Amino acid sequence: MIFIAGISIAIFIEFLLLSKKNKSKADKTLVLWMFLMIIHLFLFYLSHTQIIYEYPFLLGVEMPMPLLHGVLLYFYVGSVTNQLPKNKALLSLHFLPSLATYLYLVTFFMLPAVNKIEVFKNEGVGYEVFMAILSVSISLSGVLYVLWSNVLLRRHKRNILSRFSDLEKVDLKWLQFLTWGLGGIWIIVIFSERGTEIFLALVVFIFLIGFFGIRQGAIFSITKSSAFPDPEKTEKVNIVTPMIETFEKHTPKEKYAKSGLKEADSEHLYKRLTTLMTEEFVYKNGELSIRELATTLDVHPNYLSQIINEREGKNFYDFVNGYRLEEFKKLLKQPKSKNLTLLSLAYDSGFNSKSSFNRYFKRTTGLTPSQYFASLNSG
Repeated sequence: MIFIAGISIAIFIEFLLLSKKNKSKADKTLVLWMFLMIIHLFLFYLSHTQIIYEYPFLLGVEMPMPLLHGVLLYFYVGSVTNQLPKNKALLSLHFLPSLATYLYLVTFFMLPAVNKIEVFKNEGVGYEVFMAILSVSISLSGVLYVLWSNVLLRRHKRNILSRFSDLEKVDLKWLQFLTWGLGGIWIIVIFSERGTEIFLALVVFIFLIGFFGIRQGAIFSITKSSAFPDPEKTEKVNIVTPMIETFEKHTPKEKYAKSGLKEADSEHLYKRLTTLMTEEFVYKNGELSIRELATTLDVHPNYLSQIINEREGKNFYDFVNGYRLEEFKKLLKQPKSKNLTLLSLAYDSGFNSKSSFNRYFKRTTGLTPSQYFASLNSG
């Protein structure tokens, strides 16, 4: 019964994904991956119950499928975080191992039904070398793609600091958790011979990634905007360092050595930026992004990122939340704030959630908001 329930859940999630409007590239990848998991689970069920021997043409069809799960995990993570290579030919290389496996199995598929059944009932007799190579390939593929996907997620965490002032909806912690969860499933595959355990783990994984995948919106849905000229095509700029470049690799001076942003323009834009922050309090917008702020200043986001890096020595996230933190401290000292909770003051300062506020406050001050408030009263 648990097998039927698991397959039914997967089909239901696939239906919800197909019904989702305005599907992103990541959504489409998840639709494909979910379809693969449904087919794989169904074939596993037939094999586990030995019903598959009544349909011998299906024998062996599922064998290369484990090689595809790691690939589609990588594709999904890369799509959500906008880190997939643009070269489609390069992406297609990821499917070569599974394609090669299916091509090798062509001769097996052409065998009479009785011969195929004999091979399976005798644990792959006649295909021992192939089975050994396939087993090692599946294990390596699973582990390597899980690690690769986690590299993309770690890079994503650094990238979003230069684009967003609130990370709750874009940090993809759920995907990080599930990616390691899939790694755990691969460990079960490598060390456990009980297919039931693998099936149950897959059902849980399918439910969670389907649930969160449906809820996850596009993070980088707009890569270019007509409101901003392409920096590489304007007369003033030859090359602009991509905004997603991390801060650990270069100092601001080295990072923007080839930028065409002139010093006078940078100074002027910085003054306008400071005015927006100190007089118009734009940081109180809890979902303020660098693109939105750049639109207000009528400047390309890359330029704005450069100005903040060079003149403040911060990424966009720390720059905006620094203003929010100072606003919170100022509000906390006002007599009229005595009847308000710390969280309501945080919201008034521009923080978008309790967790993001507490995390940033502790990281910046070394104290929790409650400890800071107590220190003020004790003084």
